[in-house]
Amino acid sequence: MKSIVEKGQTLLVDGPASVSLLSGDVNVLGAPLKVEEKLVVREGKRLPFTVLETSTLELLLGQGACINEVENETVPASWVDATDQILGLGKPATVLVVGGVDSGKTSFCTFVVNQAVKQTLRTCVVDADLGQSDIGPPSTVGYNFLTEPVKDLFEIDAQDAVFVGSTSPSGAINKVIEGLVQLKSRIMDAGVDLLVINTDGWVEGEEAVGYKRRLITEVGSDVVVGLQRTTELDPILGGLGDVKVIVMGSPELIASRSREKRKLLRELSYKKYLKDAKVQSFSLNWIDVEDSILGSGGQLHHKRLQNLRSLLRINPLYSEETLTDVLVVLNKIGGVTEEQIEAAEDYFQKRVKIIREGDEEGLLVGLKDEENRFLGIGVIHEVDYKRKMLKIFTPVAEKVSTISFGQITLDKTCKELGLSTVFATDL
Repeated sequence: MKSIVEKGQTLLVDGPASVSLLSGDVNVLGAPLKVEEKLVVREGKRLPFTVLETSTLELLLGQGACINEVENETVPASWVDATDQILGLGKPATVLVVGGVDSGKTSFCTFVVNQAVKQTLRTCVVDADLGQSDIGPPSTVGYNFLTEPVKDLFEIDAQDAVFVGSTSPSGAINKVIEGLVQLKSRIMDAGVDLLVINTDGWVEGEEAVGYKRRLITEVGSDVVVGLQRTTELDPILGGLGDVKVIVMGSPELIASRSREKRKLLRELSYKKYLKDAKVQSFSLNWIDVEDSILGSGGQLHHKRLQNLRSLLRINPLYSEETLTDVLVVLNKIGGVTEEQIEAAEDYFQKRVKIIREGDEEGLLVGLKDEENRFLGIGVIHEVDYKRKMLKIFTPVAEKVSTISFGQITLDKTCKELGLSTVFATDL
């Protein structure tokens, strides 16, 4: 369908949809839409097409998509003022953006970096929103430098990232902060004028407040921008010392997304980063593992293995022992009782973790090179316990030195099945 939109109007498009500019002058969050360029709006996302002169657009709407023409300015004056303040800072400058779920953080970050690129500033954006990451796969903190304006941060591939392995920071606070500090150091070494860091929407409650304040302090921010609906950010933004704080209201036109829509966006991102993947085999004897019992210990001595078999009254398919744990893998039909496990723990004076063959299928992992750099993600297809081989579905073609185990499980279509602690080391 074709739509003629008058100058000064904004067309809000909720995906899934595609929009092509046939004539006129339109931009999206400061990024110009070229004539005959087709922009895809993902399901669960809303993009504002601001019309600078009367324009003709062609729209293709998928199921559930909608459009709404409004007179309201989708880039509020407060955003323009905040951006002017940010771009007037000394270089290099680090800006950290905080706000609740669907508060407009990503749109604001997109607008700021677009204006910075237009001023030929060397600009980098970091996406630290584990659950709704646009730059890098879900469960990672990723970044890239921009050379031209973008309409959607999803257009940017991650130049580098840190694999956290969870879509929520609540159980991985240290990993997120340490990862951000590490990435910022790399970015500064590469040279940057403006670094913009987008964060997750976890802002309410004592733990969330402590987490965000640690982020601001330990990552090192020159400016913190807060987007809030009422006063929910006051505990985070109060008393930050020399850090410049800019607080703005969340625009009314920002779309509110359901949990299912956010999950769908993650699944689209998994598919993006698993494109052209194939099953590859990795020997546990030749790679390092992180955040996993499997592969982090050694074989039980003969007598200890005999006692384990006697106590559990079963012959394990696989077992290994670390300083704190004994991992026992049973075949799919084997079983043990709680009393037998307790007896084994009394003997070893360690936690005895029992899993079944196949429990690992679908587990998300991160792959790194010998310099500890992120290469990409993968999904465990199978573990060959007899040969100590990991079979992983991944597009990574480079040499892998380390595999980091996450706690997210996916099916073969990249749909999230839930969380798994099958190889977790700290539970």
